[in-house]
Amino acid sequence: MKIRPVNENDSTTITTLLDQLGYPDTEGFIKEKINLLLENPNEYFVVAENEGMVVGFISVHIIPQIALKGDFARISYICVDENFRSGGTGKMLEEYAEKIARERNCDRIELHCHSRREQAHRFYYRQGYTESPKYLFKKLA
Repeated sequence: MKIRPVNENDSTTITTLLDQLGYPDTEGFIKEKINLLLENPNEYFVVAENEGMVVGFISVHIIPQIALKGDFARISYICVDENFRSGGTGKMLEEYAEKIARERNCDRIELHCHSRREQAHRFYYRQGYTESPKYLFKKLA
C-alpha cells in the first residue's frame, strides 16, 4: 500500500468512491475540482494505492487561524473503497493527515462526519478524535 498525490486520471475512481460515500453524480465536475485543489498550496489531496489500484483518498486543507499561533488542518473528505475497509487504509490516510498537520505547525485536525456514519465515528474515536458539541452551517442555494 502506498500514498501518492491525486491526478486528473484518478477522477473516475474518485467519482466511484464519492458515490459510495453518498455523493452521486460528481463525474461532471470532478476533474475541474481536482485541478482546482491541485493548484492550492494549502491543499493535500492524495490517494491510497494497493497493487496499482486506487482504494481510497483523503483531502486535507490547512486553514490559517488569526487568533491562535498554530493553524488547523481540516479533513474535508476521506474515503476507503467499501471492499477494502477495516484493512488499515483509513488509518494510513489519517496518519498522513496528521503528519502534514504537524509539518505545517497545526495545533489540531478537525473534520465533519454526519451522525448517520456510525462506523466512521468508531474509526475516528480509535484515532484519538473527540466530538465537538456543535456544528453549524448555512446552506446556500
